[in-house]
Amino acid sequence: MTWDHPHPFTLAVTPGPADIDGLGHTNNAVYVQWCERIGWAHSDALGLSLADYHRLDRAMAIQRGEYDYLLPTFEGEALTLATWLLPGDGKLRMERRFQLQRSSDGATVLRGRWQLVCIAISSGAPKRMPPEFERAYGPACVVKAGS
Repeated sequence: MTWDHPHPFTLAVTPGPADIDGLGHTNNAVYVQWCERIGWAHSDALGLSLADYHRLDRAMAIQRGEYDYLLPTFEGEALTLATWLLPGDGKLRMERRFQLQRSSDGATVLRGRWQLVCIAISSGAPKRMPPEFERAYGPACVVKAGS
């Protein structure tokens, strides 16, 4: 597969019957749920779980989400979802990118991005990333290239 950025964190997904909408293809909301699932899995793999977020009273919250739905997918199709972190300002912000490819031919069917901001969970107010976030997420960030 040809990815938009190097060294993706990936997740295999396959639309099931409940994922198919009235048009006969995967419902767009399902892609958003998959992006959330891979985002948490990637964070866990980097050493920051939801429990860590609560312990630190900090979270990387989605400030803006954008999705480009490029091609439809269908029940039973093998797909691979990839994600990357991109650096932000080093204090409050960073970005998460997504790319979903059809396994049979490598066609990209979706691209997405989240603009993330660090917040205090207790207040919802923007707060500087704690050192634990910088240590876990910083080395995982890729240099912006292209889209």
